[in-house]
Amino acid sequence: MRRLLDWRDPAGTLRQLLVWTLLVLPVGVLAGSASAGFLWSLERVTELRWQHGWLLFLLPVAGVAVGWLYHRLGSSAGGGNNLIIEQIHAPGGGVPRRMAPLILGGTLITHLFGGSAGREGTAVQMGGSLASAYGRLCRFGDDNMRVLLLAGVAAGFGSVFGTPLAGAIFAMEVLVIGRMRYDALIPVLVASVVGDFTCSAWGIEHAQYSIASAPSMGVHLRFDAWLMAKVVVAAAAFGLVSRLFSELCHGLQELFQRLVPRAWLRPALGGILVIALVYAVGTRDYLGLSVSAAPGTGAVTLLSAFHAGGAEPWSWWWKLLFTAVTLAAGFKGGEVTPLFFIGAALGNTLAVLLGAPVDLFAGLGFVAVFAGAANTPLACTVMGLELFGAPYAVYFAVACFVAYHASGHSGIYLSQRVGVAKRGGAEPPAGMSLREVRQTRPGRKIP
Repeated sequence: MRRLLDWRDPAGTLRQLLVWTLLVLPVGVLAGSASAGFLWSLERVTELRWQHGWLLFLLPVAGVAVGWLYHRLGSSAGGGNNLIIEQIHAPGGGVPRRMAPLILGGTLITHLFGGSAGREGTAVQMGGSLASAYGRLCRFGDDNMRVLLLAGVAAGFGSVFGTPLAGAIFAMEVLVIGRMRYDALIPVLVASVVGDFTCSAWGIEHAQYSIASAPSMGVHLRFDAWLMAKVVVAAAAFGLVSRLFSELCHGLQELFQRLVPRAWLRPALGGILVIALVYAVGTRDYLGLSVSAAPGTGAVTLLSAFHAGGAEPWSWWWKLLFTAVTLAAGFKGGEVTPLFFIGAALGNTLAVLLGAPVDLFAGLGFVAVFAGAANTPLACTVMGLELFGAPYAVYFAVACFVAYHASGHSGIYLSQRVGVAKRGGAEPPAGMSLREVRQTRPGRKIP
């Protein structure tokens, strides 16, 4: 009779966990070091842009340079985050080694000359590229390569934002909407923690966010039904704006493809439009990361959105438009930090309208707009806890999950697959990618 409990099973499990921990340690170190170098460089090019305002007028030329480099050297590397997700789903051609230096250089050029973009895409792609190179060097099989790519994504994400737990969950949650696989949980968590530790060990400090009212109210807050109702209303708005951002990015990308058939020339048009937007709005607040501003400028930033009067009523829309134009035209970077700004600025505006705490709603928008756009509500809830603390945990969870449902079957990562339809039923069917979902909509076609 087969024994119900075999003493060898726990030993084998522990041995496997130990082996995987040792195998992914280099991935965490490599990704964390790459993020540290990237964040340091990003600060330097941002300071240069602040000091030399004329660099903005070279944005179209810089965009063409980036586009030409990808055209000549990029090959499949131009697939970015979507390529990594596809390779995790179905390992095949692998993630090219050239992706890491190309995305690093492309992102730094974008920020130096004033493009509105983020940093998550860069960190994730560098982490995935380095993990893939390490896996090929060690001759891992396809199944093991999948785990290494997940570890690279987690380490890149966790280290660039200083949120290792969110990084690990994001890597597992971003693949399939509504479903998570836990078979790679330990190596992914180890890689994310090691990546964050490595980045910090290089002396990199992350921006600090806080909700000022939390400490005075204690760690355990009494449930406030009226405040929760306001959170739900705001979360629905966060989800709709997430969908607006995703659809506008994809729609503009299609428009640029029709207007400019040559991919490497599209950034020139995007750069001209960004310059035109600067003069139309009358401010440069929405260029670059917009996390902080040059001393003495009093600009609207991600940090200022946590204070009353720190954002204009339409700041969220302008950042959304600047970023959509920049990324759709082919400039490099990520979507997440701009989504943080959009969410925090929208939360600031909604807090004034609803009579709610500005800092709390800025924090809710910070994570909830990202949750809706990336379809990762659990990772974003954990990110809220890591960045802002536990007192408002319930409100963060409600905001992220409501925004996730309100965003519908849309998202910034078109290679995501539908695991469980958000509204139930058979549409869209499980296994369909968001790219295929968009293709089936009347009048919409992605080349």
